[in-house]
Amino acid sequence: MSQNTVLLDFNAATGVATLTLNRPEALNTLDYTLAACLREALGRVEVDDEVRAVVLQGAGEHFMAGGDIKFFHATLDKAHDERRELIERLIADAHESIIRIRRMEKPVIASVRGAVAGFGFSLMNSCDLVIAAIDAYFTMAYCNIGTSPDGGGTYNLPRVVGLKQAMEIALLGERFDARRALELGLVNRVFPKADLADSARMLAARLAAGPTRALGRTKRLLNESLNCTLNEQLLAEQESFVKCAVEADFELGVRAFVEKRRALFSGR
Repeated sequence: MSQNTVLLDFNAATGVATLTLNRPEALNTLDYTLAACLREALGRVEVDDEVRAVVLQGAGEHFMAGGDIKFFHATLDKAHDERRELIERLIADAHESIIRIRRMEKPVIASVRGAVAGFGFSLMNSCDLVIAAIDAYFTMAYCNIGTSPDGGGTYNLPRVVGLKQAMEIALLGERFDARRALELGLVNRVFPKADLADSARMLAARLAAGPTRALGRTKRLLNESLNCTLNEQLLAEQESFVKCAVEADFELGVRAFVEKRRALFSGR
């Protein structure tokens, strides 16, 4: 496995880990190596207590243009059972990355530009926040190669844009720009291309300076809320709040508020 397929850079001063999909010559399309390396890198930052926020980006001019079509084309000469096995292996690794992003109790920001297609679209939607360069363009694209979505695309998309818009995006496979993605709520903010990297670093540093455990619990509450009744959610909120209230960052935050100064959270 080439460890250069996903680059991991950690800034100890800010607590921000940056993961870079590193197949720029192939528009960062998903193959076995990238899928396995992304799963591994996300596993590392998930369990590292020094990491307090994560940025996910693509090398070169694009975020990710979906699955590697050359790989899919090569499977066409295989028997159906062998083709099934090859593609199942790829998707299983890719799906483990989606699970780790959603499970990770720290914020994950997708910083996207250029092509955001197929699994890249689903990967972006699994992240907690998305910022985009004005040149970014988006398409689910799966219908264009005769398959249905993966990567949690059919789970996350209707929850973000509503069922009718999700149907249009998934069934027509049309391409749309960053302004339309912002209107749909698929991205949080849009920046000039030259400003994207700095904007991602600043936003991640801001989140990393926050009360990490409280933010992680907030993320979990929001992710689970759509599958809970009101009573279940109220109990989950109560349990989470009480856990936060006996930790160091709660004391730091309350004292800073009373003393009218900015809280310097420890992440503990």
